[in-house]
Amino acid sequence: MQQTAVRAARDRTEDRSGARADRGEDDARFSAFVAARWSALVRTAYLLTGDFHEAEDLVQTTLAKAYPQWRRIRDDTVAGYMRQALVNNNRSRVRRRRVVQLLTPFLPDTSAPADADQEPDVLVAALAALPERQRAVVVLRYWEDLSVEQVAHELGCSTGTVKSQASRALARLRTDPNLAGQADDLLGAL
Repeated sequence: MQQTAVRAARDRTEDRSGARADRGEDDARFSAFVAARWSALVRTAYLLTGDFHEAEDLVQTTLAKAYPQWRRIRDDTVAGYMRQALVNNNRSRVRRRRVVQLLTPFLPDTSAPADADQEPDVLVAALAALPERQRAVVVLRYWEDLSVEQVAHELGCSTGTVKSQASRALARLRTDPNLAGQADDLLGAL
């Protein structure tokens, strides 16, 4: 899957004649980043989306959009840049999906997970029930272990907004009947 993401990002930068600028060093840096951070990016995206396949699509889309800009991204800011890009692309995905869901006259079929490892757990289901911004705050604050200031910077809001969204999200998770008092323990596992 990692190779597919790298290949898709490279293909996206080709011009109409099929020629591509020599980006050997950038390609190597990009490939090394993808190899090192793929699973962490997918896990973060999974917590944002609640679906493994959508998480992989989100990561691939984010990598494909980041690749043309890779030369300008400094090594010390690449992790934060990618987290912010994941959150922003997820917002766009939610907006697009909202329109599609409004336009469908019937409910989509749901199927059982193909494998036991992909079975949704209680926490992911509870996170999926949160509004998008609260979910982003919880994932960045507790899964990515960012400070309130860092989350505010990545989401483009004030620290007070981050605190209030985190407080509301945690209160909602604590009252979720499926978590039944396990919210603090499960959030510690994030």
